[in-house]
Amino acid sequence: MHHFLLLLLFASPTYAWLPMEDWGSGNVTATVGESGQCICHVYLPDTTFPADRVGNAEVSSNKLAADVELHINKLNIFKGQLVILLEELKNLTGRVEVLESGPDKYIKLEFELLRIELREFEALVTQLKTSLNSSSPAFDSLYIEIRNMSLIVDQLESYDKSNLEVIRIEFAKLQKKLEKCQDRQENFSNAEIGSCKHGGILRVGKPVVSQLNANLASNYNYGGWGKDSKPLPGFEQMYWYYAYSDRQLRRIHVYADYYSLIMRQTMKTYELYINTAKDWQGTGNNYIVRGNTFYYQYRNPFSMAKYNMTTQTAVYRVVPKASNRFSYHYSPDQNLDFAADETGLWVTYATEESRGKLVLGKIDEESFALAEVWETTIFKQSVTNAFMICGILYATRSVDTHTEEIFYAYDTHTGKENYVSLPFEKFQSFYVNLDYNPTDQKLYMYNNGYYVSYNVKFKSA
Repeated sequence: MHHFLLLLLFASPTYAWLPMEDWGSGNVTATVGESGQCICHVYLPDTTFPADRVGNAEVSSNKLAADVELHINKLNIFKGQLVILLEELKNLTGRVEVLESGPDKYIKLEFELLRIELREFEALVTQLKTSLNSSSPAFDSLYIEIRNMSLIVDQLESYDKSNLEVIRIEFAKLQKKLEKCQDRQENFSNAEIGSCKHGGILRVGKPVVSQLNANLASNYNYGGWGKDSKPLPGFEQMYWYYAYSDRQLRRIHVYADYYSLIMRQTMKTYELYINTAKDWQGTGNNYIVRGNTFYYQYRNPFSMAKYNMTTQTAVYRVVPKASNRFSYHYSPDQNLDFAADETGLWVTYATEESRGKLVLGKIDEESFALAEVWETTIFKQSVTNAFMICGILYATRSVDTHTEEIFYAYDTHTGKENYVSLPFEKFQSFYVNLDYNPTDQKLYMYNNGYYVSYNVKFKSA
């Protein structure tokens, strides 16, 4: 307690504003001094302002507010993930119900694909539970549902697969008959595999999305996949694949068949780079496999290269006048684009002399040199990609984020070029590899990390 004379109290700016009645009668006493003056004694509580404690409280309050905001944002993110998860789960539930409804719905790869997706869902739910540090009934119920779906998939697969396979084959035959009927109605029929007795491309089918790449990496935007365009005996079903997060080419993976590709069961990986002992690396994405040989753009010196997967050796050849300044529209380093069709092996590029216009070269496979060259009138950097069918060059361009268009054709047999309009759907807006394969008359596209393919329909001859 402090003891002040009333005279000093009235002069104090700290207490001058306090009303007399707020002081309390118990804190005020009065006496008479020697000279007869009235002296008042006032006792006030300790009024030292706790500035340090208020400052600490303010810091704690700000920290608490930031923590609360952080947790709210975290919950919003998890809420969004849960919304996506639930939508995917609904789709997955529907697919399981289709399988459960009868043996005629059996598809050879469906069980393993369902297992992979269920494992991914299970991992996501576990991650959410760990991040939120809680075990709510909703999470537990979701986890149990996913586990139950896994058991259902296992039970469905235990059915008599021989009967299911027979039904699947019969169903496939019926589907082919229906497709032939549709082809007749549209007044066209595809030529036999390897034949060029048709009138060119009539249309490109819907995109068939196999899955995300074998590395399950969404940032592996650069790469390619497909089949051998001239397979060796015994390797007719072989697929190949490579992708990475940059445009440098380091290796090539091959798979025994489509099932192995989907299941990520690599048959063999060929390394183009091993420390300093071997450096056959390439760049870009427009590579193909033909005759168990991998054709690609050599990194240094800038040239075309081929890697023989049988002998595991590589050679390169400089393409006369080819420039590394004119890439395709979607991505840098797409300067040499290899293609194969029913008539042989090709490469497209541009030169300084052509001022960036696309040049087409026919490759003699034995000498690995250009046998003949054609110069087109289209600017290569306006083209998104190109491929060959029966000696005709087809070039593509982007229409919008969902649509691509085959807009140009050059016939090497007649030397004539033609502008066409054959739109087709893109799975995603960005792709770096598009090639035709004459063994199944399909286009293979590496579309922003995904395996995508298209059936090609031809006009009647």
